[in-house]
Amino acid sequence: MQQHSWRPVPPSAVGITLEQHIAQQMAMSPGATGHFTALLYQIMLAAKLVDARVRQAGLADVLGVTGDTNVQGERVQKLDVVANEIFCTMLKRGMRTCAIASEELDHAIVLDGGGRYAVAMDPLDGSSNIDCNVTIGTIFGVWRRRSESMERGHEGDLLQPGTALRAAGYIAYGSSTMFVYSTGPRFGVHGFTLDPHIGEFFLSHEDIRVPKRGNTYSVNEGNSSKWEPSMRRWVEHLKQEDSATQRPYGARYVGSLVADAHRTLVKGGIFAYPADTKSPKGKLRLQYEANPMAFIFEAAGGRAITGRAAAPGASNRVLEVVPESLHDRTPLVLGSPDDVDTFERLLVESGA
Repeated sequence: MQQHSWRPVPPSAVGITLEQHIAQQMAMSPGATGHFTALLYQIMLAAKLVDARVRQAGLADVLGVTGDTNVQGERVQKLDVVANEIFCTMLKRGMRTCAIASEELDHAIVLDGGGRYAVAMDPLDGSSNIDCNVTIGTIFGVWRRRSESMERGHEGDLLQPGTALRAAGYIAYGSSTMFVYSTGPRFGVHGFTLDPHIGEFFLSHEDIRVPKRGNTYSVNEGNSSKWEPSMRRWVEHLKQEDSATQRPYGARYVGSLVADAHRTLVKGGIFAYPADTKSPKGKLRLQYEANPMAFIFEAAGGRAITGRAAAPGASNRVLEVVPESLHDRTPLVLGSPDDVDTFERLLVESGA
């Protein structure tokens, strides 16, 4: 199990703005130049702009599909296009990025100007729920550039494992709009709620820690006929009566990664999107869905694995998977450490 180093616990800062919080973390980082801080400010501004468009969607004719299909083979929603344009525009104007990857783009955007960071994002996760007024979101991960030239970025700057992430986060557009982010275990995971009257994110969920164990599981059981037997046995295990392990677990599944992961982060339990016969490599994208969420969960004391039994001496930790292309897919299991431990134990016992 992944162990995290000790980190200081500062006095409560509930109520401060996201901008103030980012500035405080910069002050706690020796050698900080402000480039990273400025990048997070751009992401924050883009989140506010997307939130405004989401709130207006039903009145501004931006619901429904465009008629196009993206590189993932998925139907493109109008709001997908809007969110992608907003985030790409803000990141390019901020002059802090050298490369941008998006679920909606076939290839990376590489930039001149000496930007120090590469950003991978899903501009609007949960597209199938857009027309249903169900929580949707944005997911992002930030890496330090590794290309030698400081004049122009390179797609390789985005092909780094999750262990190299400098920050990750998500924005949930639901009954309220929340910005959750982390810059690593040392600084923890924090959630900010947008006050729509004044347009500011305020710290509402300080130092989020995943409960050691939960009592719910989140998985699309409609795919169970395509699962390996070990997955079906795991779900049946969760449904069995056993007061000692608080079973049976309750089932909760929304179909937006942001919504399902956020609930799991706050309340505990386990989320799984395994490989199956239709998607043998998994369905979720490694760089802009799985890695950012894995980074957040580990920083909050949880676990994130691929859901596959690791070879002797190897690791099934999501953050250690080395990407081969921008749109690599992976199975994903994340949540409370005890629940993920149980999943892993049952996987090994089943001989998967």
